[in-house]
Amino acid sequence: MTPTLQLSSVTLRVPDLTRSLEFYAGLLGFTLKDQAAHRAGLAADPAGPALLHLQEESGAPPAPADSAGLFHAALLLRDRAALGAWLHRAADAGVNFEGFADHGVSDALYLSDPDGNGLEIYADRPRATWPRTADGALKMFTRTLDLRKLVSERSAVTDTPLRGACWGHLHLRVTDLERSEAFYRNTLSLETTDSSFPGARFLGADGYHHHVGLNTWGQPRQPWPATALGLAEAVFRRHQITASSTLLDPDRISLRLEPAAV
Repeated sequence: MTPTLQLSSVTLRVPDLTRSLEFYAGLLGFTLKDQAAHRAGLAADPAGPALLHLQEESGAPPAPADSAGLFHAALLLRDRAALGAWLHRAADAGVNFEGFADHGVSDALYLSDPDGNGLEIYADRPRATWPRTADGALKMFTRTLDLRKLVSERSAVTDTPLRGACWGHLHLRVTDLERSEAFYRNTLSLETTDSSFPGARFLGADGYHHHVGLNTWGQPRQPWPATALGLAEAVFRRHQITASSTLLDPDRISLRLEPAAV
């Protein structure tokens, strides 16, 4: 089945472009596709499109700690073997990790970039194995990830460790869970896939576990400041739309919707 929705690109506002490029290209393995004064585009591999855009604004303020905004952007690798190979390379390169999890639907590695933007690098498990309740509802969980086993099952490490990767989902902190859930259901035609985690909702299309995650963890109290460092824009491609549009979610997080390529 051809997916009807994809998170196609993420733009981050950063204070130091050189430092961010050293992290994303040097440590994580992204490929620099284009660069101009104060901006750069990075791809998962030389043959792929730019999916991460860095926009340098050295005078931009950090967001207040109690504001809504990016919890993490999640990069989906092609399979578990690729995730193991990437982890092996990243550990050797000195990447600092903040957590690891077996979510039943996926294996996930968590970290942050130099500016505190959350990242998840993950690989999905086969859909037939995803955990479900007795009535068939998806029920993700968080358990310890066996890192030794993951690395032991890795594919060969190459100079394009992210080859074939794409954005899998966007996870946001929001001030009002029900309001944001309704917005993303209506705007992106998503279905709520899992509401079993306290203070969180997960929404997806095409039977996917989630394209958007929402949470109120830490009790954010104010909307995302438009000019702050961090998430500047997220772009979703959708088959059901015919024209591009730019809009703000209930917490003033900037989104762009684009028609998907046929």
